[in-house]
Amino acid sequence: MNVPFIRNHQYNLISKQVKHIQHTLKTVADPKTIEAVKYSAKNKIIEAFAAVELEHSKLLEKVSEYDKPEQLEQFLQELQTLRLPFPEIGAKQITKLFPKVKKLKQPELTDAEWLGKTYLGWSDLSQNKMYIIYELDGQLIGIEGKYTPVKKGVCFVCKRHEETVLFSAKAKFRPAHASPDYYKAYGNYMCADSKACNGNITDTEALEKFIVAVTTK
Repeated sequence: MNVPFIRNHQYNLISKQVKHIQHTLKTVADPKTIEAVKYSAKNKIIEAFAAVELEHSKLLEKVSEYDKPEQLEQFLQELQTLRLPFPEIGAKQITKLFPKVKKLKQPELTDAEWLGKTYLGWSDLSQNKMYIIYELDGQLIGIEGKYTPVKKGVCFVCKRHEETVLFSAKAKFRPAHASPDYYKAYGNYMCADSKACNGNITDTEALEKFIVAVTTK
């Protein structure tokens, strides 16, 4: 039971649903409405886990059993010990993920930051570049791209309205008979602050589709 199984984006989703229940308990008197909100929250949480062991499923379903906001807060605290951190990687490993980048600027990291990350992201202001590292199917993948600051917008990764940049990454796949000047890039509006993005993200589908598009055919 004590083996971590909750990824960062899943914990964010659980936290969001818990806050929704807490708000309902504080502002709504109708028991049927409260139960409906609890039921919906429980289902959304379970759906966020493609495959989960029975004991973990039973633990997550407890979210609908609490009748006081402080009980739900304690529930979140208990889940903290079951969170999966982002894979800890060092400077050499990061450099290997970007073999074509000369003088790669390394991200500044502390031990505490690994826990709250769905992806590792940072910027190099001197080169106007952004870097992303994400674990897909057990393999760490590095994506580099140019960025252009824009006004506040909706981030394609976390779906929240934040300070964004237009992040454009060159596709790694190259057709067999492509001309020497062949170039294809994928761009999306993304949070300028990866920490804020990691704190908001509740679903990795959009990020994974982007990474697959950049790295494969």
